[in-house]
Amino acid sequence: MNRISLETVDLPNGETLGYRKRPGKEQVLLLLHGNMTSSAHWDLFLEVFDPDYTIYAVDLRGFGLSSYRRPIASLGDFAADIKLFADALSLPPFALVGWSMGGGVAMQVAADYPELVRRLVLLASISTRGYPYYDPNRPGFDGTRRLQSKQEIARLKKAQLVQSAYDRKDKAFLRKLWDELVYTRQTPPEERYAVYLDDMLTQRNLIDVYDAMNRFNISGEDHEAAAGSGAAGRITMPTLVIWGRQDRVISERMTQEILADIGSGANFVVLEECGHSPLVDALPQIHSAIAAFLSAGEADVEQHA
Repeated sequence: MNRISLETVDLPNGETLGYRKRPGKEQVLLLLHGNMTSSAHWDLFLEVFDPDYTIYAVDLRGFGLSSYRRPIASLGDFAADIKLFADALSLPPFALVGWSMGGGVAMQVAADYPELVRRLVLLASISTRGYPYYDPNRPGFDGTRRLQSKQEIARLKKAQLVQSAYDRKDKAFLRKLWDELVYTRQTPPEERYAVYLDDMLTQRNLIDVYDAMNRFNISGEDHEAAAGSGAAGRITMPTLVIWGRQDRVISERMTQEILADIGSGANFVVLEECGHSPLVDALPQIHSAIAAFLSAGEADVEQHA
């Protein structure tokens, strides 16, 4: 097994990004984590994925080893960091995988910097229309009203409970939350789970991320928190969308929005016995699906070389 190193790189915008690197050959795979996580949560994947790939798993700004000197205003700020990260390390065009919130960042990278991304994989990803947070006291036309400001997000009971758990370093609360929402099919080995819980406490941008996910909208349709930018139409590289049927965080509707907004370039894989953590619930299946998707791309490159 190739040794996984933990490194940092300074960006010209004043931020420092931490990342895990697993050496391989010339093809590059870049991994983006979700909310409440960091590159630490990619460990199982890094250990088993095709050794021909050099893999970088990045800590987004405000997570893990990365700095948080300037608060983000949108997921686009994370995407801009990834562009600077790729430039700083002189990365060639890469395959990009985004999990959950990281899927939103990955889509923004693919739309804004298509020269960087050869193939895109969205793993239990938030929608092209964001991850909505609703006002329980003010129903809208469809029975719910999407919140529209960071102040409203910060007043949500869920946001307050998670932030309070972070402030108290209450890993028991975080474990209960993840057992109810994420690790619903399987839990990771105990020693890994302990590392993941410690890692969750490194997050310094919880409310900013909730707000950015709520306002994210690269579709062609407006929603209550943001106008649609239409940027999804610029995602033209081959795309693989993977969703678990038992996911309690990402709904089938959100996944269908991705497929509708990206269009015919997206392939769709449903994992029947999988929740919001395919890295734990379905590692062999996602390894096989992603490896086949990427190798098909390599065959196309060789055929047209």
